[in-house]
Amino acid sequence: MVKQGAVLKSALLVCLISLHPLNASPFSLIKKESDATPLLLVIGGIHGNEPGSYFAAALLAQYYTVTKGNLWIIPDLNRQSIQKNSRGIHGDMNRKFAELDPKDPDAPIIKEVKEIITDPHVGLILNLHDGHGFYRKEYQNTIFNPSAWGQTCVIDQEVLDTKNPYGNLDEIASEVRTDLNTALIENHHLFDVRNTNTRFDDKEMKHSLTYFAITHNKPAFAIETSKNLPTLHHKVFYQLRAIECYMKLMGIEFERSLTLTPETIQKLLDNFGYLTINNNYYLTLDHLKTNLSLIPLQSSRNEFKFSHPLGSIRKNNKKYDVYIGNRKISSFLPSYHSKGVSSEKITVIADGERKTLPFTTDFFVNADFTVLKKSDGVRTDIIGYTRKGVNDESNCRITLKNLDPKYAINRSAKSYRIEFYRDNSFYGMTLVHFK
Repeated sequence: MVKQGAVLKSALLVCLISLHPLNASPFSLIKKESDATPLLLVIGGIHGNEPGSYFAAALLAQYYTVTKGNLWIIPDLNRQSIQKNSRGIHGDMNRKFAELDPKDPDAPIIKEVKEIITDPHVGLILNLHDGHGFYRKEYQNTIFNPSAWGQTCVIDQEVLDTKNPYGNLDEIASEVRTDLNTALIENHHLFDVRNTNTRFDDKEMKHSLTYFAITHNKPAFAIETSKNLPTLHHKVFYQLRAIECYMKLMGIEFERSLTLTPETIQKLLDNFGYLTINNNYYLTLDHLKTNLSLIPLQSSRNEFKFSHPLGSIRKNNKKYDVYIGNRKISSFLPSYHSKGVSSEKITVIADGERKTLPFTTDFFVNADFTVLKKSDGVRTDIIGYTRKGVNDESNCRITLKNLDPKYAINRSAKSYRIEFYRDNSFYGMTLVHFK
């Protein structure tokens, strides 16, 4: 059952928040569970230069709610390679599932994902890819030919060696292919089944994730959308349609809060959500400036929490680069402070209306705002506002004209940081947005 336009449930939003301290787990695992029926595991980002795979997995995590059945999603298996838009900064991760040197940098990731794949609850696995060209059984040209991978449902063999409810791989992949071909954007985007016949014909594929899975009696398929499709949202559209086909075949029922069209997906791909740092700093990421300075951080053990499943941080000399998937959206130059703890909330007068807010939040104004002075000795610093002789900028009436646009956080110069300090300790902040 698919209900288009459904509203995201608040519980889903909680599970989407990805915790990325710099020493965190190498990838995210997002679980959507409803009952004890078979579980679908969807893996994106094994190759960092195949954005259709990981952005599809991210939208699946953000905009789908499972009402019957179970769904686990790994949107960013090869996170460092995704940041670099590289197939694999330590070599091809999809060729490391048979034998692997324990000293290989990818070894901890491979070990962890193998444990997830072989979890007894997992009933079927999808490994998402973008592949070259358009697969055709007969050679037409360098783009349309039998060596191409794009627009294929890939299997390693026709059936599993042991009984399994999803063991007829060829039959399932053929059903998905038929369903996909009923709604193509262009006729030449045709899907087909590609059987690598791995055991006998493809030595390289014996090292792949899907072959590891089927040798452990786990039905596994690769979805390959074409790198030759004209846009990212075309790739994500087909990936999501294919995933929905597999969910229906497994009896997984779901609701989605998006209309599954390329146009809708194009808009959603530019929604980056928000970031909180150390539970006391908050930034909206849409239209963020490419460089922000004096971001209050601790000298070590900073925690970055993204609402977007592909949000991540990469330390780059003195800066912290902020990524959504393979898109570097900003760089932070930090200012180091110890973390203070205040039990008081923030009180503001916004367009004449009194509001009490927690730290790590935001508010909107049309004309002006005033931050009321806190009673615990914590001073207010409105970034972009300067008044001679004033150290604590509480109780100052602020309009947009009072703020220096070079200190805005966004390109429209309408959003500004309000930060709170005592001595050299940083207590928290809020954002103000002028409409």
